[in-house]
Amino acid sequence: QVQLGESGGGLVQAGGSLRLSCAASGRTFSNYAMGWFRQAPGKEREFVAVISWDGGSTDYADSAKGRFTISRDNAKNTVYLQMNNLRPEDTAVYYCAAGWMLGTATARSAYRYWGQGTQVTVSS
Repeated sequence: QVQLGESGGGLVQAGGSLRLSCAASGRTFSNYAMGWFRQAPGKEREFVAVISWDGGSTDYADSAKGRFTISRDNAKNTVYLQMNNLRPEDTAVYYCAAGWMLGTATARSAYRYWGQGTQVTVSS
């Protein structure tokens, strides 16, 4: 089992920044690729970013490229999502997820463990 807990969400104006954190406990954190997903009201949960178990590979949704940066600190069992130049359409609940895989994956089905989510609201 891996337990995940997100933090860092909040209310921010368009153009602002937030840094989300996801702390993991349980099984060895460094064994898992870590992803960030988001779900806006009335929409499907969608992929945002992923980082491989060793931090060597990352991938981003087109909507996140150039604005968001995913990183991890295996010594602290934590993955981060730095979000800059936020837009109202970024408003959603953001979830971190852990999946055992080689490399990275964007599909929700690749991730076994999920956090409870943190709300991000971007005002115009």
